[in-house]
Amino acid sequence: MAHSTTTIKNEFLQAQRVLDEFLHNDAHFDTILTIAQRMVAAFEKGNKVISCGNGGSHCDAMHFAEELTGRYRESRRPLPAIAISDPSHFSCIGNDYGYEHVFSRFVDSLGSPGDILLGISTSGNSQNIVEAFKVARSKGITTVLLSGNSGGALAPYADISLLVASPGYADRIQEVHIKIIHTIIFSIEKLLEL
Repeated sequence: MAHSTTTIKNEFLQAQRVLDEFLHNDAHFDTILTIAQRMVAAFEKGNKVISCGNGGSHCDAMHFAEELTGRYRESRRPLPAIAISDPSHFSCIGNDYGYEHVFSRFVDSLGSPGDILLGISTSGNSQNIVEAFKVARSKGITTVLLSGNSGGALAPYADISLLVASPGYADRIQEVHIKIIHTIIFSIEKLLEL
């Protein structure tokens, strides 16, 4: 089929179908509220949120953290959040220990009991996030997973999972992930108004 405005429109229709399916499960919204409540409770106890992901999910993890240290919609105090994104850390750990340890070494060095680790993986099979979740659990850090379909290899290591069903490419999952991220931040800001 030749590329046309119809094929372009179909991209939006596919995205709409994935979002519609997500919208029809009210448990998703309970989970978003639970995640926001847990993060607010962590902040109120002096803890932090650490986020991580690979590729586009890495960018989403950074976006999540900067919206908390900055602001989403309303002016408020900065919230303690950091994405694992330092290039020197990645090159050091990747070279010395292997890329599968770039997140776990960071969590082991800077994570504290009561913190929250947000792992974002459209496939759920990112070994470096699996390793980070293992370390997080051993340190008393709550693990939150944003993933697709079944949650893959990460699902057993997540304390809280929010999964986006999509039979197609990962970008459909990632498109809903960014809305979830924004909605978690929106909910955090609303909860902080109380």
